[in-house]
Amino acid sequence: MNSGVVAQPFDLEFFLPMEPIPPVESFPIPAPRFNGASRSVEAGNALDWLRQGWAIFIVNPGAWIAMMVILIVIYLALSIVPLIGHLAAFVLTPLLAAGMLLACQKVAHEKTLEISDLFAGFQRSTGALATLGVLYMLAMLIVGLLVFLLAGGGLAGGLMMANPVGVGVALSSIFMAGLLGMLLSVPIVMAIWFAPALVLFNQMPAVDALKASFNACLRNVVVFLVYGLISMVLCFFAALPAGLGFLVLGPVLAGSVYASYRDIFIAD
Repeated sequence: MNSGVVAQPFDLEFFLPMEPIPPVESFPIPAPRFNGASRSVEAGNALDWLRQGWAIFIVNPGAWIAMMVILIVIYLALSIVPLIGHLAAFVLTPLLAAGMLLACQKVAHEKTLEISDLFAGFQRSTGALATLGVLYMLAMLIVGLLVFLLAGGGLAGGLMMANPVGVGVALSSIFMAGLLGMLLSVPIVMAIWFAPALVLFNQMPAVDALKASFNACLRNVVVFLVYGLISMVLCFFAALPAGLGFLVLGPVLAGSVYASYRDIFIAD
């Protein structure tokens, strides 16, 4: 019997299986990539950084002093080689600094400190750290050339005058060259300060790490001025006993750099 209802066509596609959902690659979902974000801190934090540096040193002073002795020997050996040795020292600095920072992290995480940690930069993020070293070397080389040209030109001109005025010109050119070198070195130090830590702990590319370090230092000019002044006083007293104080001050300053990184950037 026809009821007047028209049968609808059977939609087979509706019953076909859906496309499989791709599996989640990892769980929990990984955190967003670190972008070098930093924060501004108070000037008084400079003292906290140094106190934390001392706390890191005092956990295993013997190992830290041994690491400092190795560092001093390395840099003294490089200084014997004219020019090439000095340039190599700049290249090696981020690699060796990374080792010191990793040692600081191990102490902070209550892990066993080993003297071999000094060379961790030759095993982890080596390419990026070496790139930092090359860029650091090139920047300092350019500054050195500018200082040499200014000082050398003024000195030659002053000596050619062969009179007291010429001596004054020569001395003033040397002073101005030194001042220029110091001023040009400041932004370089700002860029390299946190760069090894950012490369080692956050896997940032070398150039991005330099930019992030410079921006972080720029945001914290006051606290770094306080830190710099205190460090200069500490260096003065460390140099008094034939420089032996640097065997202690060196690790303390390394620990303070690690503490400042933890304070200004996202904790590792």
